Amino acid sequence: MAAPLLLRGLPFLRRHHHHHLPLIPTFLLRRRAHSSSSPTPTPTTTNLSRLKEPPPKYPRMDDPDYNKWKDKEALILQDVEPIIQLTKHILHSQRYMDGERLTVEDEKAVIEKLLAHHPHSEDKIGCGLDSIMVDRHPQFKHSRCLFVVRTDGGWIDFSYQKCLRAYIRDKYPAHAERFIKEHFKRGSS
Repeated sequence: MAAPLLLRGLPFLRRHHHHHLPLIPTFLLRRRAHSSSSPTPTPTTTNLSRLKEPPPKYPRMDDPDYNKWKDKEALILQDVEPIIQLTKHILHSQRYMDGERLTVEDEKAVIEKLLAHHPHSEDKIGCGLDSIMVDRHPQFKHSRCLFVVRTDGGWIDFSYQKCLRAYIRDKYPAHAERFIKEHFKRGSS
């Protein structure tokens, strides 16, 4: 009921010769006509802060900084993509059952390319590293993750994404934060 009352006071344009087209309020047409005929509105009718055009949301392709970023992004992706794919395959395929130890080859790759870069790898390894296994996360039962199995029989999970973020920050410090923000779900943790 409120909408018809509001529209009652608005002047309408004449109907087009097609009677099935809806009526268009003139204030909508004025905006379109005004913005297309004169790019800068008069300061008396518009807030002055609106006179500045906002910067483009996405960098332009001809921007040299954008091209440098895309080149560096491609280099980082080429560097980390193989271990990401291997880790996802280990965690999400039926290659390993819950609680199963990784093969020697997979274990070596995970230790060298992931665990070695974890910010708390020494704490994770503790008294010594016996093996790496895949199992369900103790709190999030639907998530599978990697675990360090220690020489004393204890085991603790570790985040492969945390390892990758630390690796990227170390190897590509100038571009790490942007890459992490654009390619990881949780950027800074």
